[in-house]
Amino acid sequence: MIIARLIADQASIGNALETRLERARNALAQAGTPVAFAGMLDFCGDVLQISLAEGEPVAVADVLEQHFGACDLLVADHEIEIPRLFVSDMDSTMIGQECIDELADFAGLKEQVSAITERAMRGELDFPSALAERVALLEGLEESAIERCLDERIEPVEGARVLVSTLKAKGCHPVLVTGGFHHFADPVAQMLGFERVVGNRLAVAGGRLTGALDGAISDSATKRRVLEEELERLGEGARVLASGDGANDIPMLEAADYGFAYRAKPKARAAANGRIESRNLTAILKLLNIPQNEWVEG
Repeated sequence: MIIARLIADQASIGNALETRLERARNALAQAGTPVAFAGMLDFCGDVLQISLAEGEPVAVADVLEQHFGACDLLVADHEIEIPRLFVSDMDSTMIGQECIDELADFAGLKEQVSAITERAMRGELDFPSALAERVALLEGLEESAIERCLDERIEPVEGARVLVSTLKAKGCHPVLVTGGFHHFADPVAQMLGFERVVGNRLAVAGGRLTGALDGAISDSATKRRVLEEELERLGEGARVLASGDGANDIPMLEAADYGFAYRAKPKARAAANGRIESRNLTAILKLLNIPQNEWVEG
């Protein structure tokens, strides 16, 4: 069984909804995954649910995108449930910035560091090497620049607080796991309501960054390992939601029941069975069929 949900925004799709659905039906049938049922959800009236007897979630998501365009969607191989675990990336997912790029701006190196970040997130560079290269460029920067950067540059993505608060109210355990830094992740987690934080630590000496990391690197393997640790603690049958935007999030997205690529780089999108193209993370709550009157403001 395959359950697919997508946000069918009437403002953008309008009268073309039936036409697009019919074309998607035909394409899915030709691919050997005929549609058994299609209809709008009761609680979230702009969410279209499509049921299929069989299929592969990512492949079904690809077909739906071909006919509905880049949209917010989720495809699962079971009845969709509220997850008990939420593991998320931070940069460009829970917040709208890449912290290391913004911090580099205080050293006059944003353009250089941003170019490395972009290539790493696209999977064109080895993440640990790219991280070490960028951190080395920050050698000598005053530690106080981090607090200024937090205050002046770092903002949560729209809907991030509501997403985390609502999932927690439904009994879900939220974990922030990042290839970024605890200097940023700890206050962001407190602001948004995450209950555990895993990330890298910038080495500091004499009030300045040394250009190195303090401790082991938090990378793609770390993200998946943290997900598996938390899932083992919760026990068999617990559904897992994950969100991220870059290539280093792929193992985590693939391991989750609901792996959401948020406005993601192509490799991450291609690996995910959930995709968010709008900016507001409350789209995930709609796709989980949580009524808006049950959303919790952060």
